[in-house]
Amino acid sequence: MKQFEGRVAVVTGAASGIGFSLASQFAAAGCGLVIADLESGPLDAAAVSLRREGAAVVAVPTDVSDSESVAALAEATESAFGRANILCNNAGVEGGEQFDRIPMATWEWVMAVDFWGVLHGCRSFLPLLRREEEAHIVNTGSLASFATGTPTMTPYVCAKFAVLALSESLEIELRAEDSPVRVSLLAPGPVRTRMTEAERNRPAHVPPTDASPARRQVLETLREATDASGHDPDEVAAMVLEAIREERFFVLPHPNEALAGLERRRLWMSENQPPPVRRPAAT
Repeated sequence: MKQFEGRVAVVTGAASGIGFSLASQFAAAGCGLVIADLESGPLDAAAVSLRREGAAVVAVPTDVSDSESVAALAEATESAFGRANILCNNAGVEGGEQFDRIPMATWEWVMAVDFWGVLHGCRSFLPLLRREEEAHIVNTGSLASFATGTPTMTPYVCAKFAVLALSESLEIELRAEDSPVRVSLLAPGPVRTRMTEAERNRPAHVPPTDASPARRQVLETLREATDASGHDPDEVAAMVLEAIREERFFVLPHPNEALAGLERRRLWMSENQPPPVRRPAAT
């Protein structure tokens, strides 16, 4: 897709972070926007900000874990613009503990948002996207799509692995049928967003998991890594737009770390050399 002027972009998780930066850059490139987020107040504020930039914006409160909510987002997009050219399945959460202490409700919440949300988006929007001469899906994975082993983050890692598998499979299938729809996987490492505060959106029935020493240590390490080497969300959004222009599947803001994760797996597979152990804090 060489040109964005006059196209329509849909972005979930758009009230802040990478999602807001994506929306802002699509707007600057001339796209109409449909922005979605679970947090209606910040979503409305994001819409006001984007309209000040001159963008045509429709804001739709959306729970991506709910297939009917995502279907309603697709309906709102068609009603407002009659089309969709770009879909960014970007909404995500993170919660966890040591494996045998992770409540089932936490597994269900993280998988529902991070994986099922992507699946719901692809299923609901493909009929719209297929009608266009050019269209693109961007699914937000993570460095965790390539590397396991971070203590307390197993639900997140499992979800992001699944996003990788879904995205690769869908891209291969669409190419095989000569579809105009392309797919990209965005796999960021540390980015200056509020991901370490994801439990602010934790449903009431999901127990908190951010109080244990192991969990606090992991979150603090992530914050330190973000402060030291985290990308600005605008940098990541610019990479996404460039990947759409170039029809590039992998969008890797931290390519060396992504390749290192694959190399650890290769060594494990070929030489029975497991990855180094990262031990959580004592509990």
